[in-house]
Amino acid sequence: MLAVEEIKRFIDDDAASQKKKLAEIGQKYYDGDHDIKSYKLFYVNADGKVLEDTTRSNVKISHPFFTELVDQAVQYILSGSDGFIKSDIPELQTELDKYSNEDEDFIAELSEVLTGSQVKGFEYMHAYKNPDNRTAFQCANSMGVVEIKAKDTDTNADHVIYWYVDREVREQNVIKRIQVWGKREVAFYVQVNNGSIEMDISEKVNPRPHTLYIRGDDGKAYFEESSFIPFFRMDNNKKWLSSLKPIKSLIDDYDMMACGLTNNIQDASEYLVVVSGFQGDSLEEMIQNAKTKKHMGVDENGGVDFKTVDIPYEARKVKLELDEKNIYRFGMGLNTSGLKDTAATTNIAIKAAYSLLDLKCSKIIIRLKQFLRKLIKVVLDEINAVNGTDYQQKDVYFDFKHEIMSNEQENAQIKQMEAQTRQAEVETLLNVATHLDNETFMQLICEQLDIDYEEIKGKLPDPEEAENAVKDAQGVLDSVVVEDEQTAEGNTAGIS
Repeated sequence: MLAVEEIKRFIDDDAASQKKKLAEIGQKYYDGDHDIKSYKLFYVNADGKVLEDTTRSNVKISHPFFTELVDQAVQYILSGSDGFIKSDIPELQTELDKYSNEDEDFIAELSEVLTGSQVKGFEYMHAYKNPDNRTAFQCANSMGVVEIKAKDTDTNADHVIYWYVDREVREQNVIKRIQVWGKREVAFYVQVNNGSIEMDISEKVNPRPHTLYIRGDDGKAYFEESSFIPFFRMDNNKKWLSSLKPIKSLIDDYDMMACGLTNNIQDASEYLVVVSGFQGDSLEEMIQNAKTKKHMGVDENGGVDFKTVDIPYEARKVKLELDEKNIYRFGMGLNTSGLKDTAATTNIAIKAAYSLLDLKCSKIIIRLKQFLRKLIKVVLDEINAVNGTDYQQKDVYFDFKHEIMSNEQENAQIKQMEAQTRQAEVETLLNVATHLDNETFMQLICEQLDIDYEEIKGKLPDPEEAENAVKDAQGVLDSVVVEDEQTAEGNTAGIS
């Protein structure tokens, strides 16, 4: 295990690393804490000194485009309702559903991992044993995870330090809980405020194996060994960079333009005051009097003139629209403001609007599948150990289905056209029925009704009953066509 001095040094070095600083910026922008929050106005006084201007309006409003772009991608990827971890083996699918598709906690934790990987550039999933003695997964904040490798060339970490802050409200103390994970065991430490790091005495067994439990029948403690450290990292890209990087400057520019427009409106509402013959020694005093007391002293030849200023509204509006367009373009998201009139927007236009989001999520899914393979390996090992099976990675695949909005009126019109086309095909089939043999006719009937001909082949009527079969088929087809048309017309009427 690592020494206390080494633990502190690794945590401090990691906090000062460039990747964690960039990750922190991404987290701030996701939380709506933009650079505009620290924006200040300055001026040069009569003595040539640069001072902060506290008299002018300085509105600081963040516009969280990044939050929307990240949440769009996560929900688009996980929008499939029937699960995405699949197997063609029914028994294996049943077992997998216990870990993923039927486990709402797993979906929630995976959503956090996807969000964190885009926001900070990388995020971790931690595997642990739940009370049912089944492996479960929980998102681990990457800001508190430190990977330690014996050599820089190593692929896997030799140790992992995981820390989080546990606050004591009553005592106003900030307690940092620290876990040091090795390949065989884990040690627990605690740090109060900025004090020294000490062993956590609240843990009865410290250090202990990765999995430790007590059986109810004999009350003895048992443990399970694992040959891996239960932390799995998902990277946003090869450089571990946040998705904020390509659009940060555009978001900052949008904040500046929008807040600048607000400042212009506020300042212009108080006019420009032109003073001649001012009686006083302080320019600041005169400005304060004009703002609060609404009067000032001038000599007998002096005067005060109030002038209004035209706000460059149109220029700022055009710039804001251009910035917004580029944020969604380079952030590869769905700009719903482009779909102004949904009723008149075709499905083709809607799919085109989704094209950038779909492209971005396709790239994310490639890395997501690599990440899920690591989790599936742990799950399959447990399933095989419990059930005595020998399932392999090749028995599992991933199927992500995305939900895209559509024009319901256009969908209803398409169904109506399909019903009319089907009616025409049925009428043509019935017109030539007397010129066809019974087998050919029944094959065509099955195609129209979407029935497997081979399954009913042995139940076909005798040739002398063909005429009755045609009449029966005609009645069935007519009722189906009428029902389809009524459904389509009802949908169209409801939408209109």
